[in-house]
Parts: sequence; structure tokens; C-alpha cells
Amino acid sequence: MKLSEIKTILATAEAVNFQVENGETVPEHFHVTEVGVITKDFIDCGGKVRHEKVANFQLWDADDYEHRLKAGKLLNIISLSEKVLGMEDLEIEVEYQSGTIGKYDLGFDGTNFLLLAKQTACLAREACGVEDAPKKGMVNLAGAANSCTPGGGCC
Repeated sequence: MKLSEIKTILATAEAVNFQVENGETVPEHFHVTEVGVITKDFIDCGGKVRHEKVANFQLWDADDYEHRLKAGKLLNIISLSEKVLGMEDLEIEVEYQSGTIGKYDLGFDGTNFLLLAKQTACLAREACGVEDAPKKGMVNLAGAANSCTPGGGCC
């Protein structure tokens, strides 16, 4: 989700709720402790120089149980960040505490903002010689004559 998209949603939102893909909800007394820009310059495994820039929101589950972030307040924080930091219309990455600081993409299901799992990937597959392995089908061993018996060949 881009910054412009969240601003459009927040303009008419009645509440600001975040939910992780696994169904876990971010407690409603969360704080947005940071809105900023993260720039990453790196060289991929194929030797290509890359540059990434994302808008970053950091969510914090505080012990301030009376706190409820309203859509207008978050819009104001975003607006100030755009003005002071010169933020562009970037993709949003959300940091939220899980076992460690988790990084998520942001989606919206019509009610809740969704923290979507990010995945690592090789950016230079052709240079590394990494090819997509063909997917193998599942085999049902339950009906096999000699399944999982000594000498049956399943182990």
C-alpha cells in the first residue's frame, strides 16, 4: 500500500485497527511511534547495485490502555512527516514487535489494516544460477501396500 492509499482510507475511516495475517490483532491502545523514510542501498548477489526507499510506520503496544489513535491524528502525523521529511508517495512498511521487530507490508480488507508477511528472495536468480525447482506433488502413502514398514521404502 502506498502513502496516498492510506491517506484516502484514513480520510473516511471510523477507526484505525491493525491485524496480522494470522488473525492476531494489534491491541487498540497501540501507538504509532515513528513515521519516516527508510533508504536501503545495497549490492545483490549478482553484483547489481540497488536502491530501495519505503515509508516506515512503527507500531508500539504500550501500557497506555486509555490511548486510542484516531484516523485524523494519524493523518496529521503523516502530513507532518511529508512536510518535514519531504516524503514521496512511497510503499509503506510497518514495523511491529513480534519475537523481534517484524517488518510487514500493509494491506486493507475494508475494515482493518493488514500486516502482511514480507518474504526474502534472490534478486539475481539468473546470475546465481538459481532456477525455480519444479513443484512436486504430494503422495498418499496411507494406501501403499508396504507403507512405512521395515523395507517398505518410505523411509
